[in-house]
Amino acid sequence: MYNFSRQLETIELVLFILFCVFFIIQAIYYLRIYLPIIYYKPVHSNNKPDPVSIIICARNEADNLQKNLLSILQQKYPKFEVIVVNDCSTDETDDVLGSFLKKHKHLRTTSIPLDKKFSHGKKLAVTVGIKAATYENLVFTDADCRPESENWLMHISQGFANHAIVLGYGGYIYKKSFLNNYIRYDALTVAMQFIGFAIAGIPYMGVGRNLAYKKDLFFKNKGFASNYGLLSGDDDLFINEVGTKDNTAIVIHDESFTRSEPENSFGKLLNQKMRHFSTSGNYKKLHIFLLGMETLSRVWFYTLLCILLTMQNFIVPVLTLALVRLFMQLFVYAKASQKFKEKNLWLSFIIFDVISLFFNFTAYLKLSIRSKKVRWK
Repeated sequence: MYNFSRQLETIELVLFILFCVFFIIQAIYYLRIYLPIIYYKPVHSNNKPDPVSIIICARNEADNLQKNLLSILQQKYPKFEVIVVNDCSTDETDDVLGSFLKKHKHLRTTSIPLDKKFSHGKKLAVTVGIKAATYENLVFTDADCRPESENWLMHISQGFANHAIVLGYGGYIYKKSFLNNYIRYDALTVAMQFIGFAIAGIPYMGVGRNLAYKKDLFFKNKGFASNYGLLSGDDDLFINEVGTKDNTAIVIHDESFTRSEPENSFGKLLNQKMRHFSTSGNYKKLHIFLLGMETLSRVWFYTLLCILLTMQNFIVPVLTLALVRLFMQLFVYAKASQKFKEKNLWLSFIIFDVISLFFNFTAYLKLSIRSKKVRWK
């Protein structure tokens, strides 16, 4: 009985030590990666803004173009063009673009005809848009995106002053629903990770909803040649390949954000997450390790928390560390949601922090057993 009791105490001690290790790892992510975002200052440049080409790839996006394209065409910027690549659309996209072309001389369009014998991902459309671009500085967004301000382009282009890559924030339109709150939480979390790591000098991805880079950088690295066989990853894999501490800028300003129409079901959101996961396995090994360690440490933190709370010897220190992490989480997420103008996500962080583990695991599991590839559209 004595030996058994001592063994239980030893096991409990080992579990507590592991719990402390995972707490420290979580604290490092919150304090070293996420917290600096809150105090990050916007990029400012007194240089005269260079001309910019905005590239939008559209496949059956007639309705979204009708709603959002004008907000992009009416940006307050000295000299820019908007290139819309009509990628095999079978709806009224061509008619919508035709009506805009009559009124806006700085709008240009190009088309990829539908070919039933040849299928392609978004990379081809992006490449076509880049080749059609007049200017060296390229800004990318999607047809379902709307800039937060008519000064969006002015702020994003500030990053080109001394850098070849500019990472911006692409959020989602606010709606009153549990699903919408989760989608916006997930977008905020992803942004906190890729922007936080970029600030730390480890850029690993960007989002095509609000991304910019130089044409010369694209062609010097042979475009998407290294990952063209993957139907997704036109934004994150390219940045993962070419992004460095010295060539990547981050722009965080109230008027620099874009907002997209969110998915309207968890099933569609799951497919969207699967598309992202289908490419993230091709990240550099360091990036895979850093992202995986955050998830792994979070899983074990919650698992060991539940186990240790059923034991007796370390309840007080365990609860203390759990509360410390909770306060770190609430502070960082609350401040980050203010900085990125995300409304009504206050206490949702606590719930979604756990739900996201199960949701992402489901996406990974479904992707691993799915036989056919996930397309960009």
